[in-house]
Amino acid sequence: MERVALGRPSGTRDAVPAPESAARLLVVRTVAVAAVLATAGYLTWRLLATLPEGAALWLGVPFLALELYGGLALVLFVMTTWDVAPATVPAPRPGPPPSVTVLVATYNEHLDVLLPTVAACLAMEGEHETWVLDDGDRLEVEEMVTALGARYVTRAEHDHAKAGNLNHALALVRTDLVAVFDADHVPDPDFLTRTLPYFADDRLALVQTPQHFYNTSSFEHLREGADLHEESLFYRVIQAGKHHAGAAFWCGTNAVLRAEALREIGGVATESLTEDFHTTMKLHRAGWRSVYHNEVLARGLAAGSPDAFYAQRRRWGRGAMQVLRHDNPLTATGLTPRQRLGYLYSLSAWFDSWRTLGLALVPVSVLVTGVFPVDAPPALFAVMAGVPFLLQQVALGLLSRGFAPARFSLLFEVVRLPSNLAATLSLVLRGTGRFAVTAKGRTGEERTRARVPALLLALAAVLVGSLLFTAASLAGWTPVEHGLGGTTLVPVFWVATTLGFVVAGIRRIRDPRFSAERRDGHRFPAALSAVVEGAPARLVDVSLGGAQVRVRGVGAAVGAEVELAIRVPDRAAHVVFRTVVRSRSGDVHRLQFVGRQWRELAALSATAFGAGAARWAAVEITPVAVEAPVAPGRRVPAASLHPDAVSAAVRSPFVAPAARRPGDDDTRPIPRLTPELERALAGADGGGSGR
Repeated sequence: MERVALGRPSGTRDAVPAPESAARLLVVRTVAVAAVLATAGYLTWRLLATLPEGAALWLGVPFLALELYGGLALVLFVMTTWDVAPATVPAPRPGPPPSVTVLVATYNEHLDVLLPTVAACLAMEGEHETWVLDDGDRLEVEEMVTALGARYVTRAEHDHAKAGNLNHALALVRTDLVAVFDADHVPDPDFLTRTLPYFADDRLALVQTPQHFYNTSSFEHLREGADLHEESLFYRVIQAGKHHAGAAFWCGTNAVLRAEALREIGGVATESLTEDFHTTMKLHRAGWRSVYHNEVLARGLAAGSPDAFYAQRRRWGRGAMQVLRHDNPLTATGLTPRQRLGYLYSLSAWFDSWRTLGLALVPVSVLVTGVFPVDAPPALFAVMAGVPFLLQQVALGLLSRGFAPARFSLLFEVVRLPSNLAATLSLVLRGTGRFAVTAKGRTGEERTRARVPALLLALAAVLVGSLLFTAASLAGWTPVEHGLGGTTLVPVFWVATTLGFVVAGIRRIRDPRFSAERRDGHRFPAALSAVVEGAPARLVDVSLGGAQVRVRGVGAAVGAEVELAIRVPDRAAHVVFRTVVRSRSGDVHRLQFVGRQWRELAALSATAFGAGAARWAAVEITPVAVEAPVAPGRRVPAASLHPDAVSAAVRSPFVAPAARRPGDDDTRPIPRLTPELERALAGADGGGSGR
């Protein structure tokens, strides 16, 4: 039996979480309440009995302020995650289902990234139209989109970035709902059938689903191959809790929105860089409701490198600050009290980095100046602070429902410092910021390690310097007197622990795994039978840009143009590609697909990304010879996208242009899979891979 490694990450974590038992809920909530009460008792003690006098106030007051902020953050987190039960689907209403237009917004994403999304959107179950909104005005995107059977839409004025792109399409859409996907997010076939039932509620404006990622070797993931990533807590727990407060918000992709609701508030918000968050607040203020469907129904590309991660977080943070200026949830009209708290928690979370930085510098100040910020014996302080701290850690672990391992969360608290601090400073610096598209896929030509932000290097130097200064003080070489009591040992342990996380963050940023490589599309490991120019072979990995293949026999020379036939699981036909050998090492050949093989790549995409298999299995994927070149699909003028013009042709069978070798004339077809190749593939199935 053939081992197949192709496909999306799977597991029970992707499904709607099972309702928590009454016993588990009792334990989680009891510990959470205990943590809040213990923290309140500790902070009361700190306020009434431990503030230092005189010169030590300069350190004592900021330290107490940091602790009070932490207590507020704990209360908001407990309130948000108190109830994360799945959303309830309303009873269906008689009548036809709502009509849907699927919108895929793109700007500069590589075709290897965009094609799987377009193919999967076309393959979704249920009646719908698929439009690709290209703000890059790229002819190759127009050709690919038209060949696959979707609609290609551009606009004359490219203002307001993604928000403007969606608003332009919204003015043309005549369906009840719009499903929105980023260019790299590949939906499952049942995305619409799982989300549309909620719209039986006439006042529902939004159904949001989690963002999950198929490039599990990204900078954001816990480790290579792991499902958990830096945003798992937010998408699987916090958003689920916000749903019960009526404050679940649009995250830009993997969502369905009611077109009428968007038009009522003037379209997608353009006043901030986080148009999705701001738009949802406007919808809630207008009395519309949102639902969070906590099931992974689409997968995209996580930030693969530190640079992409930081660019994304800076944009989100600046956008949050813009929302705070324009529509402060504490003063904005139309929100319920629970919605105000929900939005306050989301916006205040960006300031957590100031607390992280402050708590890193407090023990440094103690070691360098000899001033202790608490007017209490160190042993008493350790007990009074230690008990609430331990309860907090247990409560946070339970409330996160396993989606935020403690060390991983602390690591990214440090990693996020540079982007979050810079973003929050924009609140007072009043910079408008520029919409920066997060890099999708790996686009570098060679591996280049990322630069470590100067802030993290400076913080590491300060921490190391404070430890060296303390050692010098113990030796009597400085004016500061240090003994081996708690006022020295506690801050030394604190500094050493913080330094460990800072060093781990720097090492992660510098890790060569997160540098650039040549192919733009994501690589899927594979163990599929193949044939290269009649020789039995086996795939090593594959992307929509090319493949690595282990060829038995002599193989092919670098630069040679060869045919690659891949046996795709659960399909009656094989997929045949024209490729060129870019490099080889022994029997492993690195092949690059050439020509415009859109329908073949769509078939490969359906298997690699685990979506759309039913639709593409019904398509004859062995290329058909044509007598004349097929002209690329014409550009669709915006004015013609009236409902009468947007016909069933969107879902009709398409004709793909013939792929060509470099230098061939336009009429040369790709040959069908021959009986000889069929026999060779059968032989490859019967033999080993040679590994």
